[in-house]
Amino acid sequence: MTELTNSRSERVRSVRSLAGRSARSRTNRFLVEGPQGVREAVAFVPARIRDVYVSAAADARYDEITGSARALDLRVHRVSDEVLAAMSPDAQGILAVVEQSATTAGTGSTEHLLLEQLRTAPRLVAVLSNVRDPGNAGTVIRAADAAGADLVVLAGESVDIYNPKVVRSTAGSLFHLPVLTGITVSALVGALQANGLLVLAADGSGDLDLDDLLDVAGPDGRRAAGTPDLAGATAWVFGNEAWGLRADERALADAVVRVPLRGKAESLNLATAATVCLYASARAQR
Repeated sequence: MTELTNSRSERVRSVRSLAGRSARSRTNRFLVEGPQGVREAVAFVPARIRDVYVSAAADARYDEITGSARALDLRVHRVSDEVLAAMSPDAQGILAVVEQSATTAGTGSTEHLLLEQLRTAPRLVAVLSNVRDPGNAGTVIRAADAAGADLVVLAGESVDIYNPKVVRSTAGSLFHLPVLTGITVSALVGALQANGLLVLAADGSGDLDLDDLLDVAGPDGRRAAGTPDLAGATAWVFGNEAWGLRADERALADAVVRVPLRGKAESLNLATAATVCLYASARAQR
């Protein structure tokens, strides 16, 4: 197999440029770095993979990934360590160039795609409102996947889901469930409620305690009138890392729920709070 060794080639520059949003928008492609992300891309979205680049050592170490890719007739290129480092400092021996999904911003049909997803009657949805930190966004997508959520939506001015740190933080979960972007929080909440989902805003100022709701969830729960049922189809809305949800966003929700803090911690970070809330719903629904 011919090995690519010129770290200054146009191909290398083209791949490296995908770390920037402008290049991703122009080409409609993004980087998937590291064995876990590439493994999941090959397994779940092989038709969207344009190229796989791998060092000789990683080709031997991750032969189940590259073997599967070659069996699918994907273009797998052996490259030198210098070339791979020039393409991405976070490749860990292997990376892929992948086409963006049709369910992301820039398609001009996000609301139509949302309605298509809602027609599948989702039971658990995670909504990120104006979440800017790529690590948090990726971790919430991963947590939503682990909790069995049916859909994740990044609303408002949230981070680009194809930011390399977002993609790495999802650990492949980006390829497991639909992730929508490019819609306002108000339009999204209205569509969720119109399709029968209970919309809960997660916020430390909430009047309702998550543990209390979990105690009375389900058909046998002794809920007071108007108390939301976590066992029903639910969408959780999580706010910005620094300022949380705005007052107008909280007002859109059916209820505002706080995660109880038993110790002396002032708060939980976004990804941790989201994980707790999503797993509470997953437990109640099962």
